[in-house]
Amino acid sequence: MANTTPTTNSLENYFLPFTANKDFKKDPRLLDRGEGVYYWNHKGDKVIDASSGLFCVPLGHGRKEIADAVHQQLLKLDYSPSFNVSHLPAFALAEKLSKILPGDLNNVFFSICGSTAVDSAIKIIQAYQHAIGQSHRMKFVSRERAYHGVNIGGTSLSGMIKNREVFTATMPGVIHLRHTWLEENKYTKGQPEHGAYLADDLQRFVDMYGPESIA
Repeated sequence: MANTTPTTNSLENYFLPFTANKDFKKDPRLLDRGEGVYYWNHKGDKVIDASSGLFCVPLGHGRKEIADAVHQQLLKLDYSPSFNVSHLPAFALAEKLSKILPGDLNNVFFSICGSTAVDSAIKIIQAYQHAIGQSHRMKFVSRERAYHGVNIGGTSLSGMIKNREVFTATMPGVIHLRHTWLEENKYTKGQPEHGAYLADDLQRFVDMYGPESIA
């Protein structure tokens, strides 16, 4: 299929995240359209989208019923702020999600992406501890090689060194356990034979800093 994407003679102005931009612009990988589980690139080649976009298109590309629903909502109300005002579809979605969630998880806080969701969760936890008089419980336990987004809070919790080494204003009070992805446990069933020492690691940190300090 012919390329129908609006064209430009320059790739200089858009700086891509998590990308070696100079190398990319020498040999760009440009997507033109998507349908189902497939992408078509700017050369017309068909490729499988094995990661559902960036893990956010689980229902596939080009779903007409989704596009129609979004279109109708945009025509009726394209945006509503959430500070002291809202709109009924937001409450309807929250109600639907609360019926799916387990136990007493019945309150929903909407965010715009995973990174913002992580930072919002960090702030909610800190605000909760403050509200119940436990402001000293501000330490967070994460893992090496973990990824929790690209905002300051998520970057602080993430255990990917390359994502953190150039940022000096990360959040204090974050403890990183050793990572749990072990070669010995790949493709095994039941309880793993390795890794119990990681639980001991967690207990060691709790004993070192005190359980009363963990948020």
